[in-house]
Amino acid sequence: MVTPFASLDEALGWLDDHIDYERVAPTRRLLPSLEGMNQALELLGHPESAYRVIHVTGTNGKGSTTAMITSLIAELGLRVGTYTSPNLHRVNERIACDETPIDDEALTDLLFRLSLLEQQLDEPLTRFELLTVAALTYFADEAVDVAVVEVGLGGTWDSTNVVEAEVCVLTNVSLDHTQVLGETVEEIATDKAGIIKPGSTVVLGEVSDAIAEIVLRRCDEVGAAGLWRSGVEFESVNNRLAFGGRVCDLIVPGATYRDVLVPLHGPHQAMNASVALAAVTAFLGWPLTSEVVESGLARVRVPGRLEVLGHRPLVMVDGAHNGSGAEALGRALGEGFDVEGTMVAVIGMLSGRDPRELLAPLRDAGVTRVICVEPETPRALEASHIAKAALELGMQAEVAATIPAGVDVACAEVGDDGMVLATGSLYVAGPARQRLLERMAAQG
Repeated sequence: MVTPFASLDEALGWLDDHIDYERVAPTRRLLPSLEGMNQALELLGHPESAYRVIHVTGTNGKGSTTAMITSLIAELGLRVGTYTSPNLHRVNERIACDETPIDDEALTDLLFRLSLLEQQLDEPLTRFELLTVAALTYFADEAVDVAVVEVGLGGTWDSTNVVEAEVCVLTNVSLDHTQVLGETVEEIATDKAGIIKPGSTVVLGEVSDAIAEIVLRRCDEVGAAGLWRSGVEFESVNNRLAFGGRVCDLIVPGATYRDVLVPLHGPHQAMNASVALAAVTAFLGWPLTSEVVESGLARVRVPGRLEVLGHRPLVMVDGAHNGSGAEALGRALGEGFDVEGTMVAVIGMLSGRDPRELLAPLRDAGVTRVICVEPETPRALEASHIAKAALELGMQAEVAATIPAGVDVACAEVGDDGMVLATGSLYVAGPARQRLLERMAAQG
């Protein structure tokens, strides 16, 4: 007799026994296929067809844009499910209903059901595939009206690409995960455009004309309903610094919203807000009221993305993990934060990254000292490599044994007028955030 998992820890132990390409990424996709996902969903009665879907991909900004879309839809009074990755602290964060993460009991039950389902599959699913099936099933169980589904990696062969989304969002495209998605932005854009389905409306963020042409070609090939492009059908203008974030004007077909507060740091968040608003407008087929837009965006919170945890000293965490993300982080630091004292960064990266690409924008923004750490994953880049790059850029650098230790060192080196920043990967931002919160709680 098969007995249910006794606890979430036991269920997660079973989950962690599966191949985890988030921790050990392949250098190339071998025989890419969605057959396992499709077989599992067919055996479950296709739960993903029980609700409407907005599908979100892009190199940067997926998490923030997904959070804004979710908040706007929730403000309408609709029941919304949200699937994101990776998590900062607990795997429950990835699967949420009405902006509340799945509880331990429900997740344990879901994983037990999937453990039984797996016995009927031709091949075992990967860890991410199992979480994706769990999310799509949970949303059906909870009778959501809408699911906002964030792509894990790329688009075409991502496990989430089994949904038939009414709106497909592509936030932007730059070089990232080149060992898997392709060595040029054109190849990466082609992979990400693979989420576009017949009849879907595509919302495209700020990209070059060459990338837009790739997306338009995909739209024509599959028979998409239409393409909304940033700067054409929608845009953000008058983007300016405000207390706690940005204020901007947002323009979508049929409506202009002036002086909208986006409570997230960095000029790029205004663009993300315009993409999110365009996605919800396209999804509904009509513009939202000003009250819904203002209220929906005003309450958005995105932990781990240019998140301020304290002010004396300034304490921040950010998941910037590639050159484009680091440049956005550097601009945000230079424009939005006046730090008189020492600026220290706790930074760790995954293999395949060029440390100089992430470090140079931080140096230019005033970071003078780097505490180099390694995320707890086989994909971690050696901290010594980061330190070497920092020294070559004229920054001071040292290596810490763990992320919490690195946080402690950084905090000891700055005064009240300084800054501690943890960045380089969400796999760094999560543990660093936890340690920083523990320190702040201990200090009262």
